[in-house]
Amino acid sequence: MIPSHLQFASLPHPLPPPPPRLLNLPSFRPRATLLSRVFRVPTGRCHRQRRPWGGGTVRALDAAQAFDYESRASEELEQRARLKIAIVGFGNFGQFLARTFAAQGHAILAYSRSDHSAVAGSLGAAFFRDPHDLCEQHPDVVLLCTSILSAEAVLRSLPFQRLRRSTLFVDVLSVKEFPKNLLLHILPPDFDILCTHPMFGPESGKHGWAGLPFVYDKVRIGDSEDRVDRCRRFLDIFAREGCRMVEMSCAEHDENAAEIQFLTHTVGRILAKLDLKSTPINTKGYETLLKLVENTCSDSFDLYNGLFMYNKNSTELLERLELAFDSLKKELFGRLHDILRKQLFESPNGSRFPVLCGDAFGRLVYEDNNLVVGKCQWIRE
Repeated sequence: MIPSHLQFASLPHPLPPPPPRLLNLPSFRPRATLLSRVFRVPTGRCHRQRRPWGGGTVRALDAAQAFDYESRASEELEQRARLKIAIVGFGNFGQFLARTFAAQGHAILAYSRSDHSAVAGSLGAAFFRDPHDLCEQHPDVVLLCTSILSAEAVLRSLPFQRLRRSTLFVDVLSVKEFPKNLLLHILPPDFDILCTHPMFGPESGKHGWAGLPFVYDKVRIGDSEDRVDRCRRFLDIFAREGCRMVEMSCAEHDENAAEIQFLTHTVGRILAKLDLKSTPINTKGYETLLKLVENTCSDSFDLYNGLFMYNKNSTELLERLELAFDSLKKELFGRLHDILRKQLFESPNGSRFPVLCGDAFGRLVYEDNNLVVGKCQWIRE
């Protein structure tokens, strides 16, 4: 029998020595990411595993744990991007804007003298009949969505003392210098002011806002980062829908809007006075006129009246429109005068020619440089 201390001496290749102890094996901790720095995402519980040969400890992060925190951090970012918007004047246009606000995940508070609680409920918005209850909710943004004529009375009825002193006030009126001066005069000096005008409405924007102009003027925005960011987030609502964002002063807006908006509404309402009807032989141009009547007259007369009363450029435009119409009439009747003169004095005997009946006694006369023409009848001598 071979002694125990010589038992393995005859083996040709001895067993390899045991591996060295890994005393300073680095731990595999996850590096801090940007989100973990901002939101202090903990590294999670670590699972320890021993090497079979007794080496150092290996630490591994539970993958699901990191994913959960990343998801939670993302949700917190989205929550911070949401605004609590109080819509003062929850009529047709206010509801039109609220649908998009709600679709983007913003919290909506609706206030109106009329009962629109059912519409508000369908949008997931809270409805208020008392302005004190509304302001006690401390909205981030108060959106003035009333008619131009009632804007001052509604604004003065709000209890500003129940709002946070840094509240952002936004208007969407169709004129801009009037609400700018109104907000600067009535609001406390700590409140932010953003004057805007979506150049579209429920009819023109019913298929989306992409490409439609949105005009804004940052009248008074605080310098702090959170107030600048709040204004940016509100404007981003319209930018995300594809609006053409146009930053423009209130004075410049009113000068342009007089021709763009007031003229359009005036022509549409003049055509409405003619009571135009669709016919079996409508042309594309005539269809455009009928559509213009439909679009302009679907808005309230208060809106049209406000465009006239609160935009100093509208009066001048109305006078220019009247002068243009008179000039066009003179041009038409002037050409008629030339044709009639040729027929009266150059036609051979026995041909048809017009005789002017009535007070004109067969003559063309001018009164105050305006051509007066009687009824024409074709007769043969």
